Amino acid sequence: MRGLPLAAWVYVCGVVVLATGLIATSSLQGLEWRTLAVLAVLFFICDSAPALLNVERARVSLSFAASLAGVVLLGPVGAALLGATAVITGQRLFAPVKRVFNGAQFALCGFAAGTVFEALGGNRYTSEKTGWVEHVIGPFLGALATFVFVNLALMAGVLLLSKQAAPRELLRESGQLAVGCLGYGMFGLLIGGLWPRVDAFAAVLVLLPLFIARWAFEQTRAQQQAHAATLASLCQAVETKDYYTRGHSERVSRGSVMIAQEIGMRSDRVEAIRYAGMLHDVGKLGVPTKVLQKSGSLTEEEFAAIQLHPMRGLEIVREIGFLDEALAGIMHHHEKMNGRGYPMGLAGDEIPEFARVISVADAFDSMTSTRSYRAARTITEAVEELRRGAGDHFDPDIVEAFLRALERDGWEPPKPVVLPENDVVETTQQDHDDPSAPIRVAGDGIRR
Repeated sequence: MRGLPLAAWVYVCGVVVLATGLIATSSLQGLEWRTLAVLAVLFFICDSAPALLNVERARVSLSFAASLAGVVLLGPVGAALLGATAVITGQRLFAPVKRVFNGAQFALCGFAAGTVFEALGGNRYTSEKTGWVEHVIGPFLGALATFVFVNLALMAGVLLLSKQAAPRELLRESGQLAVGCLGYGMFGLLIGGLWPRVDAFAAVLVLLPLFIARWAFEQTRAQQQAHAATLASLCQAVETKDYYTRGHSERVSRGSVMIAQEIGMRSDRVEAIRYAGMLHDVGKLGVPTKVLQKSGSLTEEEFAAIQLHPMRGLEIVREIGFLDEALAGIMHHHEKMNGRGYPMGLAGDEIPEFARVISVADAFDSMTSTRSYRAARTITEAVEELRRGAGDHFDPDIVEAFLRALERDGWEPPKPVVLPENDVVETTQQDHDDPSAPIRVAGDGIRR
């Protein structure tokens, strides 16, 4: 937190002052202190064991359950006081400033949600033992949505002002975070519903399902991390075919994601195209290394082996269930808009969207990377080549989308390759992904 820009510091201080003033000027008469104390203990336990999601930097606190229970049982002021207890947390890595900000933003979330709950009439029925759910669930859902929205908005503010995230990145991640927040928040309704019947024991009863939900989140995350590790191993195996192509799959994946986000793909399709970009060349595992590394012209048979590598890739990964649409991208990323690509000679809109995206990212990275037989082309040269190929080789809309993303996000070309000392490294003399360097085929000159 020491490196926060001035604007971020002003924002943090403003949130803290607003929350402090709100609590200081509110009446505490009639507040059920015993209920507040029980929920505060539950809040501390839950906040000390957040759930990890597949969103970098993000964790979802189980304390959403206690906070939303406070909205139902304590009202706006009580919920604000309960949120303020976030300054005391079992997460030791949190700096004091971050703890104070979390307490302030949770207090504001609780007060806003409690106000909405009361405005929708939910507080009139919370003390009843019969007919509770049908009267309270509607106002509760309104309060829950308010709590999550205010929480995400306040967190987005500090991330944007501290330049730790871009607006587009936050919008993409907010959906995943909102699901976790809403899920844990619904446990607050369970606590509130049980409270008139079992009193403070409701907080104990809800701990088991809460931590089961946390365990389920962690299992999902661990499974996805295992998927990513498996794919990374496949990519590494492909890149052992040629020392100069190391990192190519990762960069094509990144470029494909840039395009996908620019054209507005759904988050699940963005994730799928990330995998497709990583695995687009996995079929080269089925191509003899001597063919990939051949310095002279290819024979017809060798050229056919190159053309078949997308189909080989499909054969290798088709049984990986979570790839779904990514399979089409792997299979057809060497098709051309003019129908002269391979392996099936598809043209125009016949080519799957994933393949048209990967084709652009693949070609751009190949051109801007150093090869054994040439230096890397500049970004300007590669952009000009993409423009020349638009409509003939590449989808013009995809090219323009990539260039917009490139102008906004930039591109860091790979560093020049340094060959290991005292080691013989076989390298390819032809780049099968570079549209500006046709493949030489014996008898027929050059082909692409």
